[in-house]
This record gives sequence, structure tokens and C-alpha cells, in this order.
Amino acid sequence: MAERPENRVFGKRAQQHVVILASGDRIRHMTVRPWMVAVTFCFAGMFTVGYLAATSYLVLRDDLIGATMARQARMQHDYEDRISALRAQVDRVTSRQLLDQQVVEEKVEKLMQQQLALSARHGKLDALLNRAENAGAAPLTDETPAVDGRRADAAGAIDAIMGGAGGTPKKTAALAYAATGESVADRADRLFSKVTLSLKDLEHDQIDRIQSLTAGASETADAIRTILRRTGFDVTVEAADDDSETAIGGPFVEPVDVTDPFEASINDLDTALDRLDTARRTARKLPFGNPSPASSITSRFGNRTDPFLGRLALHAGIDFRARTGTRIGATGAGTVVVAGRNGGYGNMVEIDHGNGLTTRYAHLSRVLVKVGQRVEATTPIGLSGTTGRSTGPHLHYEVRRNGKALDPMRFLTAGMKLTTYMD
Repeated sequence: MAERPENRVFGKRAQQHVVILASGDRIRHMTVRPWMVAVTFCFAGMFTVGYLAATSYLVLRDDLIGATMARQARMQHDYEDRISALRAQVDRVTSRQLLDQQVVEEKVEKLMQQQLALSARHGKLDALLNRAENAGAAPLTDETPAVDGRRADAAGAIDAIMGGAGGTPKKTAALAYAATGESVADRADRLFSKVTLSLKDLEHDQIDRIQSLTAGASETADAIRTILRRTGFDVTVEAADDDSETAIGGPFVEPVDVTDPFEASINDLDTALDRLDTARRTARKLPFGNPSPASSITSRFGNRTDPFLGRLALHAGIDFRARTGTRIGATGAGTVVVAGRNGGYGNMVEIDHGNGLTTRYAHLSRVLVKVGQRVEATTPIGLSGTTGRSTGPHLHYEVRRNGKALDPMRFLTAGMKLTTYMD
């Protein structure tokens, strides 16, 4: 066996390790090289590390599994919490939508009630408006204030609030999630407030117009009453004496609520129109007309020199210069009680106007009515002439109350003043 060169380290000869293996007669030897030792140690280290790692895994596996399970449990709880939060948010959104819908329905119901109230008020106003128009007052205009270019009625407001036809609010997913979006309830509140204000304005306008009519009717009635008082007549007394005009009745029913300004104004207007009707009705019964409008007055009421005797005497009426055949008309409604010859009056017509008031038309050339005949104002009752105690063609006109002569000029002047208030 050949010898190999010697290995020297720092001048020393390194001893090589030889492994001898004997098996019976056979002997083998193997020289252990350094690289063999290194490889052996490497394998041994790797085995040791693997063994230790396996042992550690087996020892720590339960802890690792527990930690993993705990982490998964935490993740699951987090997901469940998030799902619960989302579900709660959805519930809040749903609840808010239901609440918004309920609010909208309440607003719509309120608007419908206001609309019905307005309709009922218009029904009550119709009769009074007709009366006011017939009485010469300016009628109310049935106009409704506009809201956003539309009429302020409940139908338009409901469409605006509900978001269209069908009676259901618009549903939008952005309702609850939009940070600055306007909710249905907010939109309903805004529109409801605007429409309510418009309806209030309409109501105030109606009340103002009704009060204006009431004031006008009251002023007219007071003016007529004042004129009638100056002629010696009281509207209240005259109306009470006429049972046919004041005959009323009916079962007792509890009165309506008069605390409502609208109802109070309606009642005031009705009362004012009643007063005006009573005053005008009384005035129409009285002889305030002119029996011969185209004729001039030649002699007034009062003491004067008698044209036949030449001494002072009472002239119980007024004389109108009228050519023979001039048509003479009644100065007021009444019933003819005298129609024919009557002493110094010549052909005379006397009309009873009620309440003790009568008028006489004397010196007529012809009588056109009969006793008991019902006549109205301006009804022709005769033709002027010069019959009886007369110096020439004219009309002698008298006004008497309970047989006492009154100055007819008071009635003629009152009639001219009443012309403005009677139409």
C-alpha cells in the first residue's frame, strides 16, 4: 500500500484517523478524512435540528391550534359585530322610512281636512255671496293663492309631497345614506308648511273680504236707517210691526262654534245683510218716490195765502206744475183706498202704504186705478188736471201718517238720498 504524502499543519505532520473493520479473516480499514467528519457532523446537526423542530411542533401544536382557533373566533366575532351593526343600520333606515311615511300620511290627512274645510266654507259662502251681490256689494273672488306656481289646494300639495300619483311616497335608497339629502319627512314638512301658510293666507283673505262686505253692508244699513229716522220712521219698529216679513221658526238646534274667526265673520255678514235687507225692505214700502219727476214744484208745504179766500191757510201738501194729461205715478207700494171724486180735492187717489202712512194725489183729470187695487212704486194711478178746488192744471200731493199731514219734501229728499243705497 503506497504511502501518501504527509500532511503538515504549521510544520507538524497531521495524524490521520483510520477505522479498521474486522470480520472473520477479513480486515478492512478506512481512513477518516476531514471532509467525512464534516459531512457526518452536518448530517448529525440537520437530524438534531429536525428532531428538535418536530419535537417542538408536537409539543407546541396544541398552543398553535388554540391560538389559531382564538384568532378565527375573534375574526368571526368581528364579522358578527359588523353584521349586527349593518342589520341595526338597516333597521334604523327601515324604521325611519316607516316613520317618514307615517308623517307624510298625517300631513296628507291634515291637508285633506283643510281642503274639506275650505270646500265646506265655499258652500256656506255661496248663499251669502249671492245675497251680497244682490244687495249691491262686490262679490268675493274665488281665487286660491299660488304655491310654487300652482294653486294652493290639497290635491296639488299632496302630489308634491307624495312625489307623484298612486298615493305612495317615493322610495329611494339614498334617503338614509345621503349625508346632506332631504328626507321625505323634511320635504313633507317644508311643502306642508308652505301650503298651510298659503291656505292661512287664503282664509285671512276671505275673512278680510267678508269683513269688508260686512262693514259695507252695515254702513249702508245705518245710512238707510238714519235717512228713515229723519222722516220719522224706525226700521226696527217698522219691521217688527210686519208679521209677514218676520215670521220665522223651526226646531231648536245647538249653535255652531262661533269662536272660529271664519264662522264669526260669516255670522256677522249674515246679520249685516239681514239688517240691510230689512232697511231696504222698509224703505221700499214707504212713499219716497216722485209722483211727477218731470214737473217743477210751484207751492210747498206749510202756511200760505189761500188763492180763493186771500187769507192765511195751511197747505197740507206740495203742488207740481203739470199740464193736463200728465201721467202721475205712485210714490210707493200700497193699496188704493180712495179712487174718485172727493170734495175740494176733485178726482183723487189715496194709497195706504201701511203703518198708518198714506199718500194723496188730487185734482186729477182721470183716475186709472180702483179701490182695493195693489200698486207698486211708479205704477200709473191717474192723469193730472184741474178738478176740484184748483186754479189751473197741477198735481196736489200729500203725505199723511195716522191722518196727520207731513211735509212731502222730507220724503222726496230722503228718496233722492236713498237712490244711492237702494240699487
